[in-house]
Amino acid sequence: MRIRIRKVAVILSTVIVATWIYQSHLPPSPRLCGFPGGPRITAPRVKLRDGRYLAYKEIGVPRENAKHKIIFVHGFGNARHDVVIAYRLPQKFFEELGVCIISFDRPGYGESDPDPNRTLKSMTRDIEDLADQLKLGDKFYLAGFSMGGQTVWGSLKYIPHRLAGAVLIAPVVNYWWDGFPANLSEEAFHKQFPEDKWAQRVVHYIPWLTYWWNTQKFFPGSSVAAGRAALSAEDYRLLSTVPYIAEHRAQVIQQGQYESLHRDMIIGFGKWEFSPMELSNPIPDKHKAVHIWQGDDDALVPVTLQRYIAQKLDWIQYHEIPGAGHMFSLANGMPEAIIRSLLHATTS
Repeated sequence: MRIRIRKVAVILSTVIVATWIYQSHLPPSPRLCGFPGGPRITAPRVKLRDGRYLAYKEIGVPRENAKHKIIFVHGFGNARHDVVIAYRLPQKFFEELGVCIISFDRPGYGESDPDPNRTLKSMTRDIEDLADQLKLGDKFYLAGFSMGGQTVWGSLKYIPHRLAGAVLIAPVVNYWWDGFPANLSEEAFHKQFPEDKWAQRVVHYIPWLTYWWNTQKFFPGSSVAAGRAALSAEDYRLLSTVPYIAEHRAQVIQQGQYESLHRDMIIGFGKWEFSPMELSNPIPDKHKAVHIWQGDDDALVPVTLQRYIAQKLDWIQYHEIPGAGHMFSLANGMPEAIIRSLLHATTS
C-alpha cells in the first residue's frame, strides 16, 4: 500500500510540475484591436476569408487609376508605415509610372488580427484576399523587405499565377533550407551573435519554447527581437534619416510580441514546407521577373547564401550593392531603382 501511495504521489508531482512548466511557457493572449482593453482601430481594413481583418495603407496614385499595383510586405518589427521602397519618393514619381503601393500590417502586427494558424501558405492566401478585396486585378506585383521575404517566397511557390513580378529586398535566409552546401550554411550561421544562434535553434527545433526563450531573464534571447540587431554604421546613419513617429512605433507590437515577432521567427527559421532552391521559374512568360537586392556588407543576411540562391535560380535577377548593409533600400535613389527595375523587367 505504501509503495502504491508513493507511486501515485510521484505521478501527481510529475503532472503538477509538467503542467507548471508548460503553462509558464505559454504566451499571454493578444490584445485584439477593436475589442475591450485592446488598441483602437485607426486604419482601413479588409475582411479575409477566415473572418480575420488586415489593416492597410495606400501610397501613390489611387489604386483605381493605377497602371501598376504593388503589394508591399514589411519586415521584422515593422508595420504598414515602414514602406522602404517608397521612402522619400515624390508623388510625381508615382504619377509618372502610374504606381500604387498597398502596404499592410502582417498578421499580429499593427492593426491586423493575429493568425494563430499562420503558415507560409496561409500568408499567401492573405495576399490573395487583400488583392481581391481591393480589386487589384488578376495580377499584381509583390515586394518584400527582410523577414517579409518569407511571404514573397511563399507566393512564388503557391500563387505564382497572381504575380506580374516580385522583388525581395535583403530577404532573411533560413539556414536549414534544403539545397545549401553544409559548409556554406554552417559558416554563415556561426558568424551570428551567440544569442541569435541559440534563438534560431530554439524556434527551429522546439518552437513551443519560443516565447519563454525570448522573454526569460537568465540569458539573452534574440538580439533582433530585443532591438539589438547587428547593423552597420551605414545602416544606423540611414535609419537616422527616417522620421521617428511615436504613434507608428507604438503600433507595431501593440497586440503582443508573440503573435508578431515570435510568430515571425517560428515561420522564418522553422521547418519550411519547401526550399526556395527547389522552385522553377514561377513567371515563365516574363524575362527575369523576380529580383533579389542584397548588400554585400549585410550583418543580418549573409551575402554568401544570397549569392548561392541567385546562382542556383537562373531566373532571378540579382542586384548586389557594394558596401551596403541591411538598410540600403533607404539610401538616396534606391527606392526608385528598385521599383523601376521591377516594372521594366516584367514588361521587357
